[in-house]
Amino acid sequence: MHLKHLQLIQFKNYEKAQVAFSGEINCFLGINGSGKTNLLDAIHYLSLTKSAFNSVDMQNIQHDQSFFSMKGHFEKAGKTVEIQCILEAKKKKQVLNNGKAYDKMSEHVGLLPVVMIAPDDTTLIKEGSEERRKFFDSLLSQLDKNYLLQLMRYQHFLKQRNALIKQFAEQDRMDKSLLEPYDLELIGLSKWLFQEREAFIDRFKPFLLHHYEEISGNREQVAIRYESQVRQSDFENHFHNCLKKDLLLKRTNAGIHKDDFVFTIDGYPLKKFGSQGQQKSFLIALKLAQFQVFKEETGTKPLLLLDDIFDKLDDFRIGKMMDLVADHAFGQLFITDARPERTKKIMQDINADIAYFHIEEGNVSRLKDE
Repeated sequence: MHLKHLQLIQFKNYEKAQVAFSGEINCFLGINGSGKTNLLDAIHYLSLTKSAFNSVDMQNIQHDQSFFSMKGHFEKAGKTVEIQCILEAKKKKQVLNNGKAYDKMSEHVGLLPVVMIAPDDTTLIKEGSEERRKFFDSLLSQLDKNYLLQLMRYQHFLKQRNALIKQFAEQDRMDKSLLEPYDLELIGLSKWLFQEREAFIDRFKPFLLHHYEEISGNREQVAIRYESQVRQSDFENHFHNCLKKDLLLKRTNAGIHKDDFVFTIDGYPLKKFGSQGQQKSFLIALKLAQFQVFKEETGTKPLLLLDDIFDKLDDFRIGKMMDLVADHAFGQLFITDARPERTKKIMQDINADIAYFHIEEGNVSRLKDE
């Protein structure tokens, strides 16, 4: 699978842009703030119907404009797939596949898998459990449409139950019979989603450990531990026993929305005891494991988006990444860098079709092959 052509209208700092890509490696070069990352984000948008960096769709429209439009021509399994996304102020976002609009955005997720490695990935280690749940839920949702549908059902019932609990707390009254339907749904869905997450982590771990060992030089041992209230045998009782706490805090305090994925190094929390280099190695291994699990389970190599990684990695880790690129372990790559000479030097010994693009103030021009 690869992206052949991208067209943007009024997306972020791009008034208009049309770009034809190499099927192998594409390098976006230009100073910081020129729009390199915005090109990656447009590719992410077409793959997952949302920005990788800004969850508010309207804020991705170019300043002082009322809409954006983007279109990508992908080749997958020998067929061309045209994906278009249109967002207009005060109107519902539209995503079209070969001219036909989806009824629900969830129908598109998983068709065009994508993996992004970006500076903001450190939030997976440094921030709270919500970031890690989002990461693994996104993986599972791209791999399994039913998982995405059940997760959306869970989030719907959780929102409804929380609204009811808040109403009870504010009105100083309680009616368990009104809560019961939501309780049943959330308990059942928690058990199902827990089983899916646990089974996935068991499949995911070997890929993570393999890539970390390669990147770090096998200097230490890392692991993922999946923690969930659902694991306890009396989860249903625990859920019901939390009602007093729910009313006090005005939200549901039991269920899979409280799960966490704990990253460790030599048995200790990576967040507290991992050095900056060890954390970087773990994040790259995490994303490469994501790439590999997509490839193994779908038979498709995802698009790989590498945002500003050369600035964040030392020569050893860059070398390990480029070894994989040289071995053609990946499919189509998109790389950003503010230092053109560095990228060209790193790429000089790689036998592949490499396209270099100069980005300046929302304008894209392909550099002549050297």
